[in-house]
Amino acid sequence: MKASSLKEIKTELDLLHPSQLKELCTRMAKFKKENKELLTYLLFESQDEDAYIKGVKEQMDEQFSEVKKGRVYEAKKQVRKILTFVNKQIKYSGSKRTEVELRIYFCQELKKTGITLSASTFLGNLYLRQYLNMQKALATLHEDLQFDYSEAIRSL
Repeated sequence: MKASSLKEIKTELDLLHPSQLKELCTRMAKFKKENKELLTYLLFESQDEDAYIKGVKEQMDEQFSEVKKGRVYEAKKQVRKILTFVNKQIKYSGSKRTEVELRIYFCQELKKTGITLSASTFLGNLYLRQYLNMQKALATLHEDLQFDYSEAIRSL
């Protein structure tokens, strides 16, 4: 089966009755956890982006508290898992402001863990990639926001 284009899907969705649309969304949510998470974000959390960011930061705090600092290999795996979680939340939001804020927070928390980034080239490169990603996202924001976030980035 070949997937239809986004334009074809949009036109078909315009033709559906709201009850049919609701049925399709719930059916789609049953198949993949990510679909359900995205629908949850869109329905309940997208109205208050600041509360969403705060909630994601709290979850990151919990995950960073479990990072084992003694063994670099295990710390690497846990940090990668946290980054996967953060990237997923950024993808759900789609907002560059949210992306910059969460990446800054991720880098700050990574530095707070006490893991020496030079001990592992993987962690050093991961940190550098996040820094470059936040610089790229920062360039697309409004000038006032760029100034506010650039101060936090300099501290990294």
